[in-house]
Amino acid sequence: MLQASPASLDFANSPINQALTAGDKVNLYKQMVRIRRFEQASLKYYNAGRMAGFLHLYIGQEAVAVGTISLGGADDHFITAYRDHGHALAVGMSMDECMAEMFGKQTGCSKGKGGSMHFFAPDKNYWGGHGIVGGQTPLGLGLAYGLKYLGREGCCLCYLGDGAVNQGAYHESLNLAALFDIPVIYVIENNGYSMGTSQKRSSAYQSCLAERAEAYGIEWDVINGSDIYEVRAKTHIAMERARKQHQPSVIEIDTYRYYGHSVADANHKKYRTPEEIENYKLNHDPISVFRTRLVAEGVLTNEQAESISKDAAAEAARSVKFAEESAAPTVADIGTDVYWESDHQTAASKIGRHFFNDTAVQ
Repeated sequence: MLQASPASLDFANSPINQALTAGDKVNLYKQMVRIRRFEQASLKYYNAGRMAGFLHLYIGQEAVAVGTISLGGADDHFITAYRDHGHALAVGMSMDECMAEMFGKQTGCSKGKGGSMHFFAPDKNYWGGHGIVGGQTPLGLGLAYGLKYLGREGCCLCYLGDGAVNQGAYHESLNLAALFDIPVIYVIENNGYSMGTSQKRSSAYQSCLAERAEAYGIEWDVINGSDIYEVRAKTHIAMERARKQHQPSVIEIDTYRYYGHSVADANHKKYRTPEEIENYKLNHDPISVFRTRLVAEGVLTNEQAESISKDAAAEAARSVKFAEESAAPTVADIGTDVYWESDHQTAASKIGRHFFNDTAVQ
């Protein structure tokens, strides 16, 4: 499944990566470690019954979110599916607001109403967090259309899993993206399994899933998701194509998840061999790969790496404390954030019947 680029290609020497300072590189490493420690804390308290709903962990895929989002500018936007914690932290959301959301508290990023699958930060150009498989793909198209319409030099990175590539909404989105030259980049985070079904058993393809883009005349590429340098180098090409030429792209990033589709996926060790999981951890773990690279470059020491890990674990623990001590939503809160018009008492809010409001003007 993992299609690494030829060893002769050193993506650390690409212009976009050569521009990184030593501090930038360490910060990328910190972000990946923070995501993992946040996820591990989430798993602990989910298993303890402190969270409701589902929990889709991002452990093993950290280089995808951190690598791609690190390339974002003021007019670049991001939208993803339900495995959204890594992207949320990568755009700059705090552990506190994310953990509180999973605990169902008012201080959560969605005021405790969305849970794990619905993290949002419009102020950071991050539009979720969507629970419907493939449902974010036309929304990402719309965000990118808006950028072109407004004359902004930006793009939208729309993330989806390998299981979502068979959804009709995705193909309709590709068709429109090609027809109208929309600056959208579909990022297939291919961890090899659609819930519990392997890619070979769930999708028809020749060489890879991204190759389907050829049917729409859209550029595509495949990326090794364990190498953050490669993720950045190749994604940057697609983003510049979108920004400068308003051309869409499909990039498939080969990655892996250590746990099941969600924590409720109790059979994830049965449809994958222990050897397969262990091989990825030993040879392709994005955090370990980058740590080894940075140590070899003289940018990071093993002692510094251990300190970063401890700090991230402590930050995750503090976020749990913050979530536990935060207030839960009230009954009255159920009527807010349903319609923007109602919350802001616009003229439109005076027309028709609104949620839980029997006194509305007919």
